[in-house]
Amino acid sequence: MERSSMLDHFAEELRLTRAGHGMSQAALAETLSYSGALVAKVETCERRPSLDFARRCDTVFTTDGRFERIQRRISRETVVPWFRDWAGIEQEATALRTFEPLCIPGLLQTEAYAHALLSGGGLFAPDEIEQQVTTRLDRQAILTRDRPPLLTAVIDECVLRRQIGEPEVMREQLRHLVKAGATLPRVRMQVVPFSAGAYPGINGPFVIATSPHGEDVVYQEGQLHGQVVDRSDYLRQIIEVWESIRGETLSQQQSLELIAEVAETWI
Repeated sequence: MERSSMLDHFAEELRLTRAGHGMSQAALAETLSYSGALVAKVETCERRPSLDFARRCDTVFTTDGRFERIQRRISRETVVPWFRDWAGIEQEATALRTFEPLCIPGLLQTEAYAHALLSGGGLFAPDEIEQQVTTRLDRQAILTRDRPPLLTAVIDECVLRRQIGEPEVMREQLRHLVKAGATLPRVRMQVVPFSAGAYPGINGPFVIATSPHGEDVVYQEGQLHGQVVDRSDYLRQIIEVWESIRGETLSQQQSLELIAEVAETWI
């Protein structure tokens, strides 16, 4: 995968700023609470910095958000081209309604689950997997920012029972869902139980985003591409599907109890 020009920029800024403060890589690593090996890899562009890493650099060097701004530009450059439009919409949305019959929604995935999911099938090189996992985790910052979007995530029960990675990966992931649903006031978790049988929407995932102006757009993702749709006729149909799906779900509390129960079966 072609290297991001902003990745080079981040590495150069980090080297120059660190040197300007008279700090070694080891000293910076200790201050940041990261390993010396990671700092070295970031400075040689072998490892992409996370949003947390960038923010800690800004705190240590009092650089007023410079490293965070560069990191966010890295994220935009490294997102696959067909996802870029949606990534911007997602960041600005005031509400997100997502349905997933196959896997945990990206905004709620743990690092281990995302890594196992992207590693399956051998479609990506190790550096591509690492890059996509980091990008996915960075997107999740919208859930804990000031004024986060209202996220309503509906998943099929089979998502809880399909093994992605080792059993401990599944257990950690499901516990993470329970924690998010119980502690993040703007996150709603609901499960469509097996007892629903065939129901509208089971043929594929989608996300409906509401913009600050109140307009809705839909994102649908396939094997190798995704598309953003804002046609009014399509929106009406997909919202009907969404409402039909919601009619089949367990309540928030029932859903969290089921997720917690299934989590303990992954041993």
